[in-house]
Amino acid sequence: MSLLLIEKAPRRPLAVTLWLSAAMLLMVLLWAIFPGGFSHQDPLAGDALQALQPPSAAHWFGTDHLGRDIYSRSVFGTALTLQATLFSVAIALFVGTLIGVVAGYAGGRIDSLFMRIIDILMAIPNLLLAMAIITVLGFGTLNIAVAVGLSSVATFARLTRGEVLRSRTNLFVEAARASGVGHLAIIQRHILPHALAPVLSLAALELGFALLSVSALSFLGFGAPPPQPEWGLLIAEGRNYIAAAWWYTTLPGMIIVLSVLATNRIAGFIQDSAEKL
Repeated sequence: MSLLLIEKAPRRPLAVTLWLSAAMLLMVLLWAIFPGGFSHQDPLAGDALQALQPPSAAHWFGTDHLGRDIYSRSVFGTALTLQATLFSVAIALFVGTLIGVVAGYAGGRIDSLFMRIIDILMAIPNLLLAMAIITVLGFGTLNIAVAVGLSSVATFARLTRGEVLRSRTNLFVEAARASGVGHLAIIQRHILPHALAPVLSLAALELGFALLSVSALSFLGFGAPPPQPEWGLLIAEGRNYIAAAWWYTTLPGMIIVLSVLATNRIAGFIQDSAEKL
């Protein structure tokens, strides 16, 4: 009995963090879908007489230098940040998987060409590569999503290629090829189903990184222009007032930190579950 309790004890904190992470992500998702249900104040309307007010019952996160409610701006800014995050991961997943499948299945010179390009991309830090892409595309939340997605393509392509190389040598793939099944059908029926599980696990892990990257680029001024609320922009607007109004940057920053930690916790659980299957 005592041994059983010892074995179960370490799992309880992990279960608690998992449920807390799920609750945090659910709240963020609801903020993005129904922002008006969580804040009835206009995120764009300010009152100069209420500028830089600390957190209170009337303003949970305090007010900014224009008297706008920071909690309301955080809630209404969730949609833009979350949309950019999901879109960037979708781009990285689609383009990276496509490149990995083509390179792994074709082999030869095509594989060598794609992998040399992937090696070059992986040698450049993702955030720096995203900034370079934004310089070409221009500013805006959509361009941030595209830039972050393209900067993560190399990771997905390399993982997908490895899974395809492992799958294409299986006997059932050789049997399908010997039976005259077309290349596209072989990829769809026999290779992709085996390669997608680890790739989707990577996509879950990339959500946290994408959220952090989108917020960082928004902080640097590459995202939505003021007064549009966006998580990274909220922190950027408050950096000049951090000494006099700690809540201006701290509370929106905590939302980003908790969201990233929650995403990584859920992604880790999904990856561990996939490995056990």
